[in-house]
Amino acid sequence: MDNEWLISEAKKARENAYAPYSGFTVGAALLTKDGKIYRGCNIESSVFSPSLCAERVALAKAISEGEKDFVAIAIVGAPSGEAPVEPCYPCGVCRQVLSEHVDISAFAVVVEEEGEARVCTLADLLPRAFVFEK
Repeated sequence: MDNEWLISEAKKARENAYAPYSGFTVGAALLTKDGKIYRGCNIESSVFSPSLCAERVALAKAISEGEKDFVAIAIVGAPSGEAPVEPCYPCGVCRQVLSEHVDISAFAVVVEEEGEARVCTLADLLPRAFVFEK
């Protein structure tokens, strides 16, 4: 997996973000096992709770197209018009939603910090994920 390439795909996704309220634009690029990329961007709403995070947009696009096997996601975010400097990790809701569709111990979360790709697993970010027993 080329982490820099995945970060660049997330940056492309960020260009489409709709964030007039927070001014913080986020892009995500979700990588499938067979090498497909699904991009997502944050989409805000003036009533906030129906706002969508970039990660969940990418995941919804992939699942709606029949994808089921995911290996990594790259996420970048920063104030509108600024280059990412600080890492942008998924929020708690996105961590939980992702955990229901991936192997958290193997799924890579790629962020950018000071121009460098940093990688951790979803298990690192969500050490005791809630699991609903069906």
